Amino acid sequence: MKLGCIGDDFTGSSDLANMLAKEGMRVTQFTGTPSEDASPDVDAGVVALKSRTLPAEDAVRLSLEALEWLKAQGCTQFFFKYCYTFDSTREGNVGPVTDALMEALGADRTIVCPAFPATGRSLYQGHLFVNGVLLSESGMENHPLTPMTDADIRRWMGHQTKHAVGHVAATTVFEGADAIRAAIGEEVAAGRPVIVVDAIRDADLREIGRAVKDMTLITGGSGVSLGIPANLLDKSDRIDVAADWSGLEGPAAIIAGSASKMTRAQVERYAASNPAMEITAEMVMEGETSPEEAARFAFEADGTALLYSSADPGTVKAAQARYGRETVAGRLEDFFAETARQLVAGGVTRLVTAGGETSGAVVEGLDLSALRIGPEIAPGVPAVKAEDRDLVLALKSGNFGDADFFETALRVLGGKP
Repeated sequence: MKLGCIGDDFTGSSDLANMLAKEGMRVTQFTGTPSEDASPDVDAGVVALKSRTLPAEDAVRLSLEALEWLKAQGCTQFFFKYCYTFDSTREGNVGPVTDALMEALGADRTIVCPAFPATGRSLYQGHLFVNGVLLSESGMENHPLTPMTDADIRRWMGHQTKHAVGHVAATTVFEGADAIRAAIGEEVAAGRPVIVVDAIRDADLREIGRAVKDMTLITGGSGVSLGIPANLLDKSDRIDVAADWSGLEGPAAIIAGSASKMTRAQVERYAASNPAMEITAEMVMEGETSPEEAARFAFEADGTALLYSSADPGTVKAAQARYGRETVAGRLEDFFAETARQLVAGGVTRLVTAGGETSGAVVEGLDLSALRIGPEIAPGVPAVKAEDRDLVLALKSGNFGDADFFETALRVLGGKP
């Protein structure tokens, strides 16, 4: 294994795995740190953790466990993947995990680059934009678990890390890999070893990838991985990972637990002409519905059913105020994990999930240990297949995809273009 990756949630990890596979690497995504060695033909291993919203000490512990396993697989470079919107509280977890990985690897520098222009995430003058809007005005300021109230990634990372934070501006990035590498060296020499690097074009990400060829640890969104496979593989070693994808036919279902603007738009579009069941926090907390009832609705529906709890931010905040933020999140995740188990036990072979926490809960609930990467459904969202059963999935971060994503995902999972 050449590249060892640690993701702080499942949807982001599948996004990273997809990116590496598109660039020709043989990629396996693991659910948590495996207990056995990976296949020797794997170029990149992605250990998907559900650590984004855990207490920082727990996120660090899980990440270090994953690192030790990846080191044992022979990896020569490591990638810590977090969300393009840098989802984290003021205390972490991005900074504490980055610090711990740097220390464990003896790394004297790393970069911070959550940008991916293809999905509307750009980094300019250290500020993160979502579709041209500052992160702190994009809707992410209303995230129920990790509200992002500051778009300055230099400042936000500065709250979290024990290191001084540097910056490589877009004007330098435009000059290419050599200029980027030199600027990183200058920041390290100035005592700023954690370096935010601007990127407003996908071409910038490829140049950044070239610039960090010899860096032990890289951190960022999956976009910056665009330039990494070329450093590790000869052209003759690259493969077409999606060429043999056939998908699966059979019953399908959709579970949406994200409150993001895009997921709410996707829910509205799909529910307008397809069976849908809303599952509110109050219904779950008061025991007014159950996973069995939700699964029964899906099985009895005339068409592929959508089960969703994607409420607007005001409704989410009201439920959190009444029952407690962590309690609501935990109960909803448990609800959808059990619902997914009921669906798969009843014969569902295609499952679409929306929301990082929801997708992570579903993957854990189904006890999926490894996933094979298939074709891309939307930028940042691949189709994946469980290695140990007849089940294909789309694990979507909240803001990804267009309004028709659910219909598109069902087609791709079924083997149709």
